[in-house]
Amino acid sequence: MNSRVKDYRLKRGYSQASLAYQVGIARQTLSMIENGRYNPSLDLCIRLAEALETDLNTLFWKVGEDDANDF
Repeated sequence: MNSRVKDYRLKRGYSQASLAYQVGIARQTLSMIENGRYNPSLDLCIRLAEALETDLNTLFWKVGEDDANDF
């Protein structure tokens, strides 16, 4: 999941520092998100998706992964 944050960040040409500044977090926090060591809040997920010009589903949810219909 979190590697998509890194993929989109690199696709948009942002450094970790510049994206972190844009969404209001420390660069280290962004690094932990990208490495799967930190689960961001919904608010932070929304800010990341907006900054990366994508939507929450694309950035954080993969088709076939934890499908809501499986509950």
